[in-house]
Amino acid sequence: MGCCGSKSGGSGADRTARWRLTGIVALRDAKLKALPSEVLEVDTFVRTLDLTNNRIVEIHPEISKLINMQRLVLARNLIERLPTTMGNLRSLKVLTLDGNHITTLPDELCYLSRLERLSITGNSLTCLPKAIGDMHNLLLLNVSNNKLKSIPESIGGCISLEEFQANDNSIEVLPPSICNLVHLKSLLLNSNNIQQLPQNLLRDCKALQNISLHDNPISMEQFQQMEGFQEFEARRKKKFDKQIDSNVMLSSTGLDEGVDLR
Repeated sequence: MGCCGSKSGGSGADRTARWRLTGIVALRDAKLKALPSEVLEVDTFVRTLDLTNNRIVEIHPEISKLINMQRLVLARNLIERLPTTMGNLRSLKVLTLDGNHITTLPDELCYLSRLERLSITGNSLTCLPKAIGDMHNLLLLNVSNNKLKSIPESIGGCISLEEFQANDNSIEVLPPSICNLVHLKSLLLNSNNIQQLPQNLLRDCKALQNISLHDNPISMEQFQQMEGFQEFEARRKKKFDKQIDSNVMLSSTGLDEGVDLR
C-alpha cells in the first residue's frame, strides 16, 4: 500500500512517536493518495485520524485495524466507496465524509453502534442503508446536498437522534417512523420536494424546536393545521427567547425557522 509524504515535518520515527503519545494522527492537506502504512503500525494508539483535503480515492480495508479510533475525518477527498471492514471500527463516535464522491454506504457501516455523529454532505448518495436504524446512539445525521429521493422507514430506530439535516436533496416524503424520534430537536429539509409531513410529527416529537422547510411545495397553511402545531410553536419561541436573553445574536433566517416555508 503506497503513501505520500505529509507536510507535518520531522522523521517518520518522530512522527509515529508523536502519534503514539497523543493518539492524534493529523494529515490534512498532505496530498495523500492513500492511507500511509505507518498509521497502521500504531493501530491501537490512534484515537483521531484526520485526512481532510487530500486526494484519496479508496480507503484500504486494513483501516479496520484502528480498533480504538473514536473520530475519523475524511472530508474533501475523492472517495467513491467505503470498505465493508469499516463496520469493525466499533469505538468510532464521529465519522465525517463530506465532499467526496460516495454513491452508497455499505450496510456494515450500521454496525457502528457507538457512532454519535455522521456527516456525509456534498456527495452523490442515492439512498441510505436500510439498517441505519441500528445506530441507536446517533445524535446527528447530516446527509445534505446529495441525491436522496427518500428516507428509509428504519430511520425510526435512531432513537437518540437530536438533529437531522437533509437539505438540498430530492426527498418527496418522510416515513411515518420519523415520529418515533422523541429526542429530535432540529429537522432541516430545505430545498426538497416535500408536499406534506407525517401527520403526527409535531404531536409525537415533543422535543422538536426547529423545522426548516424553505423551498419545498408544502404550504404554511398545511403546516399550521397539523396536530401539535401550537405546542411546537411554543417550544420554538421559548428556544429563541432564551437565546436572545443570553445575548446570542440571531439572523432573521434563524428567527424564521419553522415559520416561513416558502
